[in-house]
Amino acid sequence: MKEENEKDVKGELLREAISWAKTIIFALIFAWVFTNFVIVNAKVPTGSMEDTIRIDDRIIAFRLSYLFSEPKRYDVVVFQSHTEAAKLYVKRIIGLPGDELTIIDGRVYVKEKDATEAFRLRDEFVKGELFGNHPGPNSRNSYVTVPPDGSPPFYTVPDGHYFVLGDNRNNSLDSRIWGKEDTLRTFVSRDAIRGRGLFRYWDGVKKRPGIHSLTK
Repeated sequence: MKEENEKDVKGELLREAISWAKTIIFALIFAWVFTNFVIVNAKVPTGSMEDTIRIDDRIIAFRLSYLFSEPKRYDVVVFQSHTEAAKLYVKRIIGLPGDELTIIDGRVYVKEKDATEAFRLRDEFVKGELFGNHPGPNSRNSYVTVPPDGSPPFYTVPDGHYFVLGDNRNNSLDSRIWGKEDTLRTFVSRDAIRGRGLFRYWDGVKKRPGIHSLTK
C-alpha cells in the first residue's frame, strides 16, 4: 500500500512537471513568434529622435501595420540598417515614393508625385517654382541632384523607398547623410521597414515606465 502511494505521488509530480514544461515551452514559442512576427521591442541608444524618443527609451513597433497599407508621411518607423542586418534604426518618414524634396535653412520642402506645387512641411504652401527649374539627375546618382552653384541638393524618392529624418535634425544620421557613397542608401526601402512605432513604454531619462504615443 505504501509503495502504491509513493508511485501515485511520483506519478502526480511527473505529470505536474510535464504540465509546467509544456506551459513554459508554449510561452517561449509564443514570445518568440510575437516578438519576431507581431511587434518590435527596441531600446533606443541615441538622441536622434529627441524629444519624441529620448536616449534609453524603450518603444514598441507593430510589424503588421503595413500588411494591408503603405507607410504614410510622418509615420515613425523601425527599419533595418543598410549595412548591418542585426541593427535597427528609428526615424520619421518625410518623403514618399515619387516625391521631390529639398532642405533650405533647416526647412523641408516637398513636391508630391504628380503635384504642381511644393509645400513646406507643417507650414505654408510654397510656389512650385522652387522645383521648376532645377537640373536633372547628375553624376552623384540618379536620385539626388546637386546644383553646380552649391545650393542644397534635390532628392527624388524612388519607387518602393522613403526619405527619412530624425526629429532631432541637428543630431541625426539619416537620409541627408547615407547617400553620399551609395545611390539607394539615401533612402529606406519598403522591404527594410520592420514596423510602425506605436508607443514608448519606458522613460529612459526618468528610468521608469511611461506611455507616450508615437502615432499622429
